[in-house]
Amino acid sequence: MRHYEIPIIFDSSLEEDAIRSVLDRVGEAITSQGGKPGRVERWGRRRFAYELAHRSEGYYVLLEATGEPAAVNEAHRVLSLADEVLRHRVIRLPDGVSSVRSPRASQAAEAMNGDVNER
Repeated sequence: MRHYEIPIIFDSSLEEDAIRSVLDRVGEAITSQGGKPGRVERWGRRRFAYELAHRSEGYYVLLEATGEPAAVNEAHRVLSLADEVLRHRVIRLPDGVSSVRSPRASQAAEAMNGDVNER
């Protein structure tokens, strides 16, 4: 089993129920492929360095998961299809690192504002 972190940026105008619904769908997708969704950190609303999809702020969430690549691919598919998600990135943590927020994930979350290629 591999460990992953998935930083997600939601539309900031969403209600808490809409965000919870998407996170539940992602968790179900991971579970259906034999993975285990882990801790969910809600970072809250943050202002973007520049506009992203004609918005100036987003709601950040960090989802941790454990599983095989198939489970994470399914989570990526669900997030790609969700209209509520502005951007997300799947980060595979190095072996031996788990449940500890790595500096790499923090950098990736910050870099998502500057990333032109949307996943």
